[in-house]
Amino acid sequence: MQILRTPAERFAGIPDYPFAEHWFEVDLGDGLKARQHYVDEGPRDAPPVLLFHGEPSWSFLYRKMIPPLVEAGFRVLAPDLIGFGKSDKPDDIAFYTYARHVDWLKQWRAAVEPRPAALFCQDWGGLLGLRMVADDPDLFSCVVASNTFLPAGGTPSEAFLAWREFARSSPDFRIGALLDRATATPRSEAEIAAYDAPFPDEPSKAGARAFPALVPAADGMPGVEENKRAWPALAAYDKPFLTLFGEDDPITRGAEKHLIERIAGAAGQPHQTLGTCGHFCQEDQPDVLAQGVIAMARKAGHLG
Repeated sequence: MQILRTPAERFAGIPDYPFAEHWFEVDLGDGLKARQHYVDEGPRDAPPVLLFHGEPSWSFLYRKMIPPLVEAGFRVLAPDLIGFGKSDKPDDIAFYTYARHVDWLKQWRAAVEPRPAALFCQDWGGLLGLRMVADDPDLFSCVVASNTFLPAGGTPSEAFLAWREFARSSPDFRIGALLDRATATPRSEAEIAAYDAPFPDEPSKAGARAFPALVPAADGMPGVEENKRAWPALAAYDKPFLTLFGEDDPITRGAEKHLIERIAGAAGQPHQTLGTCGHFCQEDQPDVLAQGVIAMARKAGHLG
């Protein structure tokens, strides 16, 4: 297996992404290491907020949310998951596992910002972030979850099964086009190119190909038992927990009900289903999402 590094010139001219690069070395296991890229904006001593992306995006997805969060007084941290964005990319699909991704992200968080933080998570950012909340609830002052869930078996939807098969078998797995189709507002050609930038060839797409098949959406899959064990602690989480889901997302539509009904901190919060909002809600409704994070952080006493 090789650890691939996307050439820096692939990211030249990325629109509306003026953020300095920051790097952390992750222990991948099996004697392997990788560089993980992350955005780090705002004063280092400011209250932190973590922005976790999912499949198959990267921190570029948060470019519209970062400025208002910094302006509100946050230290904003947005990592690129291993296999995505500017981070290094193992080229073996089988090397990617749910458990490894949780471990890799925990390594980054413990090293870069161990203080209690607000969390915004979407897609796989929630599968990872909500597990982390369950494992260490005191490290999270509040949570805003969008178009995500913490699956623990059951029966996958037809829409999800179709997506999983497409990611596995499509010969033309064009990431930028996928992002464009999964938003309710159109992406520019430059934005589509920015989502394609991390993936210059097929081997670099191993993580993006792997992620859909790792979702523990059916009984007996790896991760099901771990998530079942995580749910009682997540359900007991009593700090502010807000859901902001897109009404145009066929994959996660309705999943917010399970979070609202089960998580203590979700009671009485101003949950919304957002119009003109697809799966990649950060593109469609960034201002509403940022204001939701700000409101929850203030309610939690995390942000002045």
